Amino acid sequence: MAETLDIIQLRTFVAIDECGGFGRAAVALHLSQPTVSQHVRSLEKRLQQPLVERDGRRAKFTQAGEKLLAEARRILAVHDEALARLDVTRARTIVVGSTETAAEQVLPELLSTMRRAFPERQVQFHIDRSTRMTDAVAKGSIDLAVVLDTGSTVAGVEVGELPLNWYAAPGWQAPAAGEPVPLVAYVEPCGMRQRALQELGDIGARVDIAAESGSLEGVIAAARAGLGVAVLPTGGRTPDGLVVRRDFPDLGRIHVRLITRRGLESEVEAAAISSLDGFFTARRYVHAVSA
Repeated sequence: MAETLDIIQLRTFVAIDECGGFGRAAVALHLSQPTVSQHVRSLEKRLQQPLVERDGRRAKFTQAGEKLLAEARRILAVHDEALARLDVTRARTIVVGSTETAAEQVLPELLSTMRRAFPERQVQFHIDRSTRMTDAVAKGSIDLAVVLDTGSTVAGVEVGELPLNWYAAPGWQAPAAGEPVPLVAYVEPCGMRQRALQELGDIGARVDIAAESGSLEGVIAAARAGLGVAVLPTGGRTPDGLVVRRDFPDLGRIHVRLITRRGLESEVEAAAISSLDGFFTARRYVHAVSA
């Protein structure tokens, strides 16, 4: 075994687990995907055993990889605590997360606010699903995140609400009475998917999952292709190639919450809350005027 392990490579290795894959880790760390792969290969060469293996299209950690993850987290924790004590991390990067469905509307304004409030610090963003984002904040790899919550069960501060609407391609025809409704949805777990199933079940409609995706882009593409009707929050413009369907049960609204990692500076959290409050207050006013 080599005498040393590279801190940067260990941080990359942990990011693969926390972000859910090589590609997402590359985005979060502002690295190319080949660089992320090279970091893993270097660790495997140093430890002389495979750490990650392919499981279909996904990456899966080997038993040795799981052991390294545990050790890497301990090493990084001690390393980062030492830097904090030495006051090296005073101007550390602020990592802001957001779900895909809220990112287009919420994230630009939030990032602008954070950069104005903390000009001496770099601000990075991370986009993922609410469940992964919540885990990443709990682990400390993301400082604060905007997540969606259909049932007020997520920790953090509620900063606003977004209406949920049904969307479909312009020429899409709703099924005849008695025929199942083709639903396009996120893969489980997904609160919006469960809300749609519940509302359709309450009116006695049968449902077929016509298509499912782990990304917003995939859900929109499937609905745009006419595969079925999708449920998405509305905070701005309607996605290109889709129209709102008013001939389905009302879905109500979805909570938007801000969650923060333990130990985050109070001024950083306060700036984020202020920005989000302004965002949702402005949209409530616009909605009231237009109504």
